[in-house]
Amino acid sequence: MGSFFSEHVLEVTHHTDKLFSFKTTRSPSFRFQSGQFTMIGVEAEGRPLLRAYSVASAFYDDWLEFFSIKVPGGPLTSRLQHIRKGDIILVGPKPTGTLLNGHLRPGRRLFLLATGTGFAPFASLLRDPETYERFETVIAVEGCRTVAELGFADRVVAEVKNHELLGELAMAQLHYYSAVTQEPFVRQGRIPGLITSGTLFQDLEFPALDREGDRVMICGNPGMLAELTALLTGLGFVEGSSGEPGDFVIEKAFAQR
Repeated sequence: MGSFFSEHVLEVTHHTDKLFSFKTTRSPSFRFQSGQFTMIGVEAEGRPLLRAYSVASAFYDDWLEFFSIKVPGGPLTSRLQHIRKGDIILVGPKPTGTLLNGHLRPGRRLFLLATGTGFAPFASLLRDPETYERFETVIAVEGCRTVAELGFADRVVAEVKNHELLGELAMAQLHYYSAVTQEPFVRQGRIPGLITSGTLFQDLEFPALDREGDRVMICGNPGMLAELTALLTGLGFVEGSSGEPGDFVIEKAFAQR
């Protein structure tokens, strides 16, 4: 349809009654950088019905992967959650976004802070060798309401650590920290609270945030974005952009669909 790529669904995984992920074919001319998002959707009544979705797959994969929430009555997700193998997904040709390695100044540790489907762009970044070349330590943090909702991030981290080419790097440099808010779990609490209380650093046996060597990417719900932005700026961290790399970046385009 128009300038959109028409990709075929390869597989669909329903992680919970609210979260699912899916893979599609990838047109050879579709190019993106790790951490970017693009518009995807379906044709509805002769017109494209679209929303912004981060690409979760690696830039070198010959397929595309997306991670989605199911919104009751959502214009797109009410349709998208029922897709099956062979169905057509429209993929926009112009990926963009702020969660790029190049938008951060050089540093030693990289913190990837996500809630829910906000982990999707980090799935791509964790699969990128450049991430491990730029940073000595990579800490992926995922916060969800329930244990089952951690399933996608759990799988991605396991795949990266067992990857034929990335596995050795990831085993040495990648640390994964997950927490939930509405069920008993070994780690409980919201990400801002786990940072301000020092619990996250105590659990990982790491020093607290230090602007000199730490860089941060954030993707998740609006409340978390606002709290963490205030926390980081209060510590002297400067937000980065394409024009001026900084100490942290957030993805404002992330949307609960």
